[in-house]
Amino acid sequence: MKRKFISVLLCAAMIAGLAVGCASSGGSGEGEKEEKKESTEGAIELKEENGSELVLGDYAPEKKEYNFYFTYKLVHAWWDAVGLGLEEAQKQYADKGITINYEYVAPPAPDAIDQVNRLEEAAGRDFDVIGVDVNDIEIVTPTINNLIDQGHKIMTFSSSDATKEDGCKRIAYVGNTHNYQDGADLAEILAEKIEYKGQVAALAGTIGAPCHEDRIAGFKDVMKKYPDIEVVEIQNDNDSVENSLTFTEGFLQKYPDLKGIFCNNMSNPIGAAQAVVDAGKEGDIVLVGMDHDKRALEYLRDGVIQALGVQDCFKMGFDTIQVAIMIADGKEVGEDTYPEQTEEQTVIVYPENAQEYLDKLY
Repeated sequence: MKRKFISVLLCAAMIAGLAVGCASSGGSGEGEKEEKKESTEGAIELKEENGSELVLGDYAPEKKEYNFYFTYKLVHAWWDAVGLGLEEAQKQYADKGITINYEYVAPPAPDAIDQVNRLEEAAGRDFDVIGVDVNDIEIVTPTINNLIDQGHKIMTFSSSDATKEDGCKRIAYVGNTHNYQDGADLAEILAEKIEYKGQVAALAGTIGAPCHEDRIAGFKDVMKKYPDIEVVEIQNDNDSVENSLTFTEGFLQKYPDLKGIFCNNMSNPIGAAQAVVDAGKEGDIVLVGMDHDKRALEYLRDGVIQALGVQDCFKMGFDTIQVAIMIADGKEVGEDTYPEQTEEQTVIVYPENAQEYLDKLY
């Protein structure tokens, strides 16, 4: 996979005011490459750059070698970008004489029970820290708490957290802390573009996935503000382009007066946009969604999609390694170490900026 460090572009945009067991030992497993190539074909092929603008913090690791285990929701291009951030942090630590070994694994489709099994298996292998992108809070939290009680060091990372308020004892989280607001922001854009009236539908991702649930909650709350907007249907696509395509075809057939579709993950804007194009309804249906898939950015550039919320996946991975090291060294949450939640950024990208993102990312 070619590389381009996403956070470079995101920082510039903000300043401008805008596998079945696929494994990576140190981010270079051949099995990982094969699984991801198959499941993300046509999605991500990031350009090579000279380096990252991100640099490691001042914290000096106490050991010369660390072993981490990270498991996430599913083999998908979104987490490939997180993986690039893990790799970059690994390289920068290597330049300092610190060896970072890690496994980065996921199933081919979201499966909370599979995630629980992976966590329990990892707990028997003496990793310094185990990280998990929580698939389902209710199902996964008891396992996290059990492992913490046994003395394991567990963190959450990337897209979804299980918080103290959820009853989870995880040590810290690195990732998006504002998924609800991302959903609300995109919903406001959708409402404005349909002039605050008409029928809308939504693709809601995976049931139980905290980030998907939070974004759809933000969408629903915004829609309640506008009495002339009717939410006619919400479907869970399970983070699948194919499911999203099928559901959107159904929306378009059942609701001929449909004005807009809200999408809440990286996959469903692609399927929704394809269905709109196939139906010849470009310009008639307002689409908003999440993230930086190449096809979604192309649909954005062409005006099929009207807005995308792009997360800084690369920085999520980069910061995850740094926090994992401090956790491994026994450091606790604090001003001089790491926060309980490391907040990462989301940028709203519009059609006029889409080509810039395509040129720099792909």
